[in-house]
Amino acid sequence: MDSKDTLTTRTGFRFEVRPARREDEPTMAEFFTHVTPEDMRFRFLGGVKEVSHERLVEMTRSDDARIHNFLAFSIDGMLIAVSTLACDQAGRHGEVAICIRADRKHLGVSWELLAYIAKYAERLGLDTIESIENRENRAAIELEREMGFTVTAYPDDPTLVLVRRELGSKVSG
Repeated sequence: MDSKDTLTTRTGFRFEVRPARREDEPTMAEFFTHVTPEDMRFRFLGGVKEVSHERLVEMTRSDDARIHNFLAFSIDGMLIAVSTLACDQAGRHGEVAICIRADRKHLGVSWELLAYIAKYAERLGLDTIESIENRENRAAIELEREMGFTVTAYPDDPTLVLVRRELGSKVSG
C-alpha cells in the first residue's frame, strides 16, 4: 500500500495520507522542528527535545509487517502529521501514536487521522487499538473519548492513562 488517501476534516481542511518511506527521513526531521515541546513530551512520553536519527529511521521503516507509519501532508505538500500503528505479535492489538505540526492543530486532522488508522487496523483484523497518554494531554484524551475510547489508569505510573477502543468488526453485542 503506497497510494495516497485524501481526507477532509469537519472544518473542510483537506490532506493526504500515505505510508512513510525511507526517503522521508529529512522531511520528518524538519517536521519535528514545528512541534511544540509539550507535544514532543506527549508523543514520546518523555523529555525528547530532538528526534534522533535512529528514531526517525524507525518511523520511516517499512520492513516490519507489524509497524505501520503514516504521514499526512497538506494539499500543498507540507508534512503536517505523523502517526504510527504498532501491532502486537499475535496481530490482535495495536498501539497508536499521532503528532501534529503546531500550526496545523485545531483543524480536525487528529480526528480524521485517528479514524483512518482505526479503519486500517480493522482491515488488518485487529481487535483493539490503544494509546498511552500523559494525563496532562487533556485534548487528546477528550478526542479519544469522543471517538469511543475508554480511559483507564496505566499500571504503575499515575502520570499516564491507557485509552483503548474495541474495533467495530470485533465487537459482539
